[in-house]
Amino acid sequence: MRQNIEQKIKNSLKAASDKVGIIDPEINLEHPDDINHGDFSSNIALVYSKIVKSSPKALAENIMVELKKNLPAEVCVVEIAGPGFINFKIVDSYFSKEVLKIDGDFGKGNCDKGKKVMVEYTDPNPFKIFHIGHLMSNTIGESISRFIEFSGAEVIRANYYGDVGLHVAKTMWALLQNKEKFPSEKILLVSRIEFLGEMYVLGANSYENESVKKEIVEINKKIFEKSDPEINSFYDLGKSWSLEYFETIYRKLGTSFDEYFPESEVALDGVKIVKEFIKKGVFEESQGAIVFPGEKHGLHTRVFINSEGLPTYEAKELGLTKKKFDLHPDLRESVVITANEQSDYFKVLIKTVECLYPNIASRMKHLSHGLLRPTSGKMSSRKGNIVSAENLIKEFESLVMGKMKDREWKENEKEVVAEIVAMAALKYVVLRQAIGGDITYDPDKTVSFEGDSGPYLQYACVRAEAVIRKALEADISTKIKNMPEKVELLERMLVRFPEVIERSRLEYAPHHTVTYLVELSSAFNSYYATNKIIDETDPFSPYRVALTKAFVHVLTNGLWVLGIKVPEKM
Repeated sequence: MRQNIEQKIKNSLKAASDKVGIIDPEINLEHPDDINHGDFSSNIALVYSKIVKSSPKALAENIMVELKKNLPAEVCVVEIAGPGFINFKIVDSYFSKEVLKIDGDFGKGNCDKGKKVMVEYTDPNPFKIFHIGHLMSNTIGESISRFIEFSGAEVIRANYYGDVGLHVAKTMWALLQNKEKFPSEKILLVSRIEFLGEMYVLGANSYENESVKKEIVEINKKIFEKSDPEINSFYDLGKSWSLEYFETIYRKLGTSFDEYFPESEVALDGVKIVKEFIKKGVFEESQGAIVFPGEKHGLHTRVFINSEGLPTYEAKELGLTKKKFDLHPDLRESVVITANEQSDYFKVLIKTVECLYPNIASRMKHLSHGLLRPTSGKMSSRKGNIVSAENLIKEFESLVMGKMKDREWKENEKEVVAEIVAMAALKYVVLRQAIGGDITYDPDKTVSFEGDSGPYLQYACVRAEAVIRKALEADISTKIKNMPEKVELLERMLVRFPEVIERSRLEYAPHHTVTYLVELSSAFNSYYATNKIIDETDPFSPYRVALTKAFVHVLTNGLWVLGIKVPEKM
């Protein structure tokens, strides 16, 4: 469809460029901001003018002469704009015909066909709170997974959680000081989780005391060795509660993981790898610890086995990476999503893997994101003022319920819609900008049904679906006998969808699709405001209904890859 006409134009440009002395050019097409300037634009004359020793405009004119000898039939106008851009306008009939081909599979690609890709994301730690940083990782990871899946790959969703380590030891230390307060399993799960969170904060703050620190370090060894029955008992219960609680949040977020990797099951693997490769000079001993000398590679040195003989996060991550590819040797790509604070850590890790297993390192991809900041500033689980994902979701649900207070719906209907709309608001605010930067959110704006928000997109879809239902009731013919001579921005926007999806996938950039969906919904709302879609006396009404259906298909698919559901009503 759109990709075909784009390729046709590229082929024509390449042939014309060859004729004017540009050898094997790289050709990129963009969409002009103003639709009146055409459907595609090329800057080839500006890029190659110095190479052929010509002004951009003169080169563009020479290319135009050759272009006109071999233009695709769908191109009705080609002209030079500005300092030397070449703009192409496509015949309106092309878009109206392509719109009628849009169905529920529209946008699905094949650039990843036959590939197996693992995406690891969320990675919450048992015994600690599931905070909005985890929510952010989950939102990005689930969307990236769906873009890859929508592009034809088999996707394995993976979750790596820290069930051993100092954070667990800190919680265990506090638990041992407060055994009499340990909650019964009869108490609500959320209350048990709150208790574990309080114990972690107590342990983390107490860790600053040197004597307590020694006790926590000793507990950490006992957890790793499973040598203390009392600690094991508390540990097993706390871990099972945490994992059960995480699943309740995953269901809300619309995520289902295929693989779970606990740190405890990859730690020894990491130790074995480090000890194997220290003999080969990849690792070095330093003050009783084993390190990777990152300075030799322009990075920084990191400890893989500490002076206590225990594996660090680095060694565990090494064991995890190897295990992923041992379980799935045909993985074409392993994508990991974490917070920005782990970026330098992953640079060292990937360099380490490169020294050990070059074939694996070449298939690793790390994406990092910033913080989702409340107005109070940076969160800290150690200080105990962290914002839990559950509380944030409840806050948004409450705001949405407030907007629906005048709806004459049953209370359970409001609750269902509020959850779907609240999740859309949260996911949208995370995905609307390029992955990497911090985000400050304004709750009132994010739940708005107008403008730049997830609920705005949902509302546009619900409105369009209502139009389709009315068309069925009015028995508008599905046989389209009359097509418009001119199309509007809506048709042109709809046909772009597959290329937007492909760009988002290849650049790991959901925000391109978010921007597109907002512009598309705006185009539909303008069309809706200026055209009577359902009119039994209008011979063009069947086409307008088909156009509305195409919009619903595209918007629904676009929201799906973002992990956003569409409620039945709003």
